[in-house]
Amino acid sequence: MYRDALAGWVGWVVGRARGVAAFAALLTVVAAAYFVANIEINTSTTDMLSKELPFRQHAQAIDDAFPQTDNTLVVVIDGQTADIADDAALALGQALRQQSKLFTDVYDLKGEAFFRRNGLLYLGLDELNDLGDRLADAQPFLSTLWRDSSLRGFFGMLGQALDHSRESGADNPLKLAAALDAIADVAEAQAAGRFHLFSWTRLMGGGEDTPADRRRFIVVKPVLDFASLQPASGAIDTVRRLAMELGLTKERGLRVRLTGSAALDEEELASVETGMGLAAVISLVLVLGLLTIGLRSSVLVVANLLTLISGLICTAAFAILAIGALNLISVAFAVLFIGLSVDFGIHFALRYQEAGRQGYPRDAALREAAGAVGGALTLCAVSAAMAFYAFLPTEYVGLAELGLIAGTGMFIAFAANLTLLPALIALAPNAAARPAAPRRAREATPGARVAALVIGRPRTICAAAALFGIAALIVAPRVQFDFDPLNLKDPNTESVATLLDLVRDGSRHQYKIEVLASDLDAATGLAARLDALDLVDKAITICDFVPADQDEKLEIIADLALFVAPSLARWSGTEALGPGDREAAWKALAPKLEQAGNAGDDALRRAAGRVRTSVSALLDGGGAEVGLLTLENRLLTGLPGRLDALNQSLGAAPVRFETLPAALVRRNVAADGRAMVEVYPKNDLSERAELRRFVAAVREVAPNAAGSPVVILEAGRTVLGAFAEACAIAVIGIVILLALVLRRARDVAFVFAPLLLAALWTIAAAAALGVAFNLANVIVLPLLFGLGVAGGIHLVSRARATEGAHETMRTSTPRAVLFSALTTIGSFGSISLSGHPGTASMGVLLTLAITMTLFATLIFLPALLAVVERRGAA
Repeated sequence: MYRDALAGWVGWVVGRARGVAAFAALLTVVAAAYFVANIEINTSTTDMLSKELPFRQHAQAIDDAFPQTDNTLVVVIDGQTADIADDAALALGQALRQQSKLFTDVYDLKGEAFFRRNGLLYLGLDELNDLGDRLADAQPFLSTLWRDSSLRGFFGMLGQALDHSRESGADNPLKLAAALDAIADVAEAQAAGRFHLFSWTRLMGGGEDTPADRRRFIVVKPVLDFASLQPASGAIDTVRRLAMELGLTKERGLRVRLTGSAALDEEELASVETGMGLAAVISLVLVLGLLTIGLRSSVLVVANLLTLISGLICTAAFAILAIGALNLISVAFAVLFIGLSVDFGIHFALRYQEAGRQGYPRDAALREAAGAVGGALTLCAVSAAMAFYAFLPTEYVGLAELGLIAGTGMFIAFAANLTLLPALIALAPNAAARPAAPRRAREATPGARVAALVIGRPRTICAAAALFGIAALIVAPRVQFDFDPLNLKDPNTESVATLLDLVRDGSRHQYKIEVLASDLDAATGLAARLDALDLVDKAITICDFVPADQDEKLEIIADLALFVAPSLARWSGTEALGPGDREAAWKALAPKLEQAGNAGDDALRRAAGRVRTSVSALLDGGGAEVGLLTLENRLLTGLPGRLDALNQSLGAAPVRFETLPAALVRRNVAADGRAMVEVYPKNDLSERAELRRFVAAVREVAPNAAGSPVVILEAGRTVLGAFAEACAIAVIGIVILLALVLRRARDVAFVFAPLLLAALWTIAAAAALGVAFNLANVIVLPLLFGLGVAGGIHLVSRARATEGAHETMRTSTPRAVLFSALTTIGSFGSISLSGHPGTASMGVLLTLAITMTLFATLIFLPALLAVVERRGAA
């Protein structure tokens, strides 16, 4: 009755083909307009998990308490020297504060007046003593530069230092050999046309610049435009524009990069859009090619393609209508739909061609095709939908949303292929099926020879499949699970590459735990208990920003100010240099360098010789004044800012909690008094066992812990739980469905045997190839049961309708199964070309799964049917 109903429906459609096609066209246009007007994409990886999960609620509590730290841009400024990095950060921070319509908060911790004044208090006592001694000894030289911060003053200071070194017979606070080598580096780079600056931070600090010294951060809270698919684009473009206007470019020794949640989301969206757009185009091209090869009829190819496009657009509109926004996983629905919907069209079209070859006229052939294959298509659609819908009850919201879209898409595809497809075939001229090829020609095809081999040696094939299954059982336990959301992001984007760079060099700790305490006293006590744990390196609160040993440090700074501050206070502006002043200053310095070249200190002699040679080379070209002016800029660009910073730091005052800057307090103490505790691990948490131990230890003291280690651990547990739940739902539901429809336990076993084998092969192949299961591709195994069941249903149903496996392999069904699987593989394979690791890994595993299912269905299943038939015959 159901087959007759489907045949009757197609007959009704064929009789009203023009009206059906026109209605479908109108529906498609309306759906496309709705989709384009309302599409949104949520790029948050944590939002793919249910907000009701406890660890999500703990994280949300922190976001609510400190809204200025959520959805931020982190501007990372790297300079060739610490001098220009600091000057650039101050200039850019000031420019960003003037853009109040785009940035509600600009946070530059090192640029805060508080820290520039009290920064020396945050040094250790030994460090401060060493710095104080060095600066006190260097006071005469600093005084010279403060009064004349030109090349004349600089060369004069070097002359003083060389005289001091010659007279005392010892090095001086400027570490002359190192300073002269640095000057030579600058002059040699200038002669070679390379950009290179002198580091005053290194000279005054007495040591090498570290990457941390040469890097500055500005955290900004952008105003997001949620009416756009790229909410932060206006803020990001403004940061880049201001950086360019201020000359913060590579040509000037600076690099400005953006990271932070807002930038990560923005670039991830662009990565997903590009990857999935490319995948959709490649998928369509592959499907078109396979349809052309498989159907060998331009009419059927075009009809299938139009049906596919119409169904895809309607499914996209349903996605936005039902959910409101796509996520990083559900965007894959388009490629999934392309690969799966075309299966229905291929089976219908090939059965239509088979009916035509049997002598049916066009309209009757369409009805015959619907009646013959419609039942199996229904079963396939329902089974696939079950597999997708199996994620709906789970807490994995990201996959649940994909399941809702794709599951409903299966019914849309089924309806389109039994409505629009026959209508388009009926409207097309010359749509009659090709006559059958001679029997001998059909039996000579590669497919026929493979079918003969499968049916001819079924026991051998079953034994080989069993051996491969045993081997897979041995390999499968080695499969890896990676639930770090950071590994789902495209490492080639600036925001991710910058974040990984910061993690590698220790500028940012990726595995920090955050705990929200009821008040500051509770936070301080909690931090003390956490700090005592063996697995914790340190636990800090805002109270740790109050320096220790302040009395001793302030005394050292006061003594230092007595020596240095008066020299810095007498500055009244550098006298402008006249023509020849720079060259005269050089000529005064050159003999002293020559004298140093005769000194007993080898390092000083070599360094002095380098300076004399390199600077002289700049004067030999005839443009002495221009060369020396350029050298002045390269040597002294960072000096004014360092002298000003030194002058400010001599005004340090006692620091109490009440005097800490408001911007810092707001990031650590909420408006309602709750306070933040940050917990850092002692060990490397890249190993999952270490991460689990660290999280467990912290949670024993602070059950409401949040942060990336908690997310990684809990996300893994949630996803694995969802995976097991969805697999159980899909398998049980499909078994019940098949049992009700097929009504034979043996036939249900025939359908499921290749699926179980394919699932085992897929897991083993993933383990062997090093493909880890993650938050995106864990959907594969539940889908394998829902999607892979289609081929088994078609073959088993056809075997029941014919005289067994041998005759089934001579029909159009194996060809339909083959090309259906190939189009699905082509579609899923195109996802693997995405630059986004999450969607690419989904494509890789789906391709593996369908490939394994194809071999199990077209080779193992017919062999299994043949073995059982022969036993029955015996």
